Amino acid sequence: MNVIRLSQRSAQLVHLAAQGMLRDPSRKARPSDIPAAIARMGMLQIDTINVVARSPYFVLFSRLGAYRLEWLEDALATGLLAECWAHEACFVAAADYRYHRDFRQSRAGHWAHRSASKTYAQARGDMDALLLRVRENGPMRASDFERDMPATKGWWGWKPEKRWLEAWFAMGGLMVSRRDRFQRVYDLAERVLAGWPVPPPTSVLSDEAIRSHFIGDSVRALGVTRARWIADYCRLTPRVTDDELAPMVARGELLQVAVDGWDGPGYAHPSQVDLLADGARSALRATKTALLSPFDPIVWDRARALDLFDFEYTLECYTPEPKRRFGYFVLPILHRGRLVGRLDAKAHRQEGRFQVKGIWLEDGVEADDALMVGLVRTLRACAAWHGAPRVVVDRSEPRGLATGLNRMLARET
Repeated sequence: MNVIRLSQRSAQLVHLAAQGMLRDPSRKARPSDIPAAIARMGMLQIDTINVVARSPYFVLFSRLGAYRLEWLEDALATGLLAECWAHEACFVAAADYRYHRDFRQSRAGHWAHRSASKTYAQARGDMDALLLRVRENGPMRASDFERDMPATKGWWGWKPEKRWLEAWFAMGGLMVSRRDRFQRVYDLAERVLAGWPVPPPTSVLSDEAIRSHFIGDSVRALGVTRARWIADYCRLTPRVTDDELAPMVARGELLQVAVDGWDGPGYAHPSQVDLLADGARSALRATKTALLSPFDPIVWDRARALDLFDFEYTLECYTPEPKRRFGYFVLPILHRGRLVGRLDAKAHRQEGRFQVKGIWLEDGVEADDALMVGLVRTLRACAAWHGAPRVVVDRSEPRGLATGLNRMLARET
């Protein structure tokens, strides 16, 4: 069988196409697009920082355009999605939940599972009593418990009941049945699963079957990948190697791809052979301009983003302010298939103002008409979706970019 060959540029576009990020959608978003987009990505990472829309909402906006936030919660509450530990805390398609459920023991080294085990060892009686209370009284939120004990330094200073709920969630005794104003509502796992349209099988998958599934699904979500990028997507250990993938290629479960400039083989999923063919004949075109969450799958693996897009990215919200180079929650800018810069934004919803504190283009990126128009359209759409339609750009590098953007933004749409 002939090995498909891609240029580095085509490899970038295949990756973006697999993620649904080559072009804007051709229609307005629908509720069914939410679980479909998450299934396409494999998972949707959860984060609570909200200087702009929280990351899971923002990642979906980058792909779908404007949509109603409650669609995500509705899909969770109706059993189309589940929450679990995956790449980190994530939404996953209900059909994939069983793999994450059965992978729990193999993921015991993850910090959340280590913390859960330690918490249970220290507070077994309290945790058992809490589980009994949920069983007898029904779903509960952390806010349903009055603080009668001091918070601890671990797990973000959570009060004990929150830590116990989260420990049961990591251990599998509790699941998130729904969210209430983004607060998790916990219930017994068996009750949550019984209410799903299609409950998962109760049989337990082997470690080999789970690992094989995660490898294949990660490759599908990535479009084209090196072996060393695969493990991070689902936090697999040990790392995935070319030797491990060779039998999967021989069985037809994966395709081997040659990419110009790569020092080893690339891999793709057989379900995307048509996409690869388009990439091989340079038929893919990227027209989309978008802002990316720091927890978007395109950039959450910083080493992959550097390797694939030559884009060096650090999330600086955990960096002391005097040491930040760009800003607290900087959003990478995707333009026509390239990561061309970054933008520090804050949505002032009560004022109706979307503030761009700073925007920085990568070295060698020119602020041409296409980029300016793409940025203005993206900023306007993003600001309107936030309910903060007035956009102001404070500063930029190059310096003239902010002036040009503000002039264009001030014009009538």
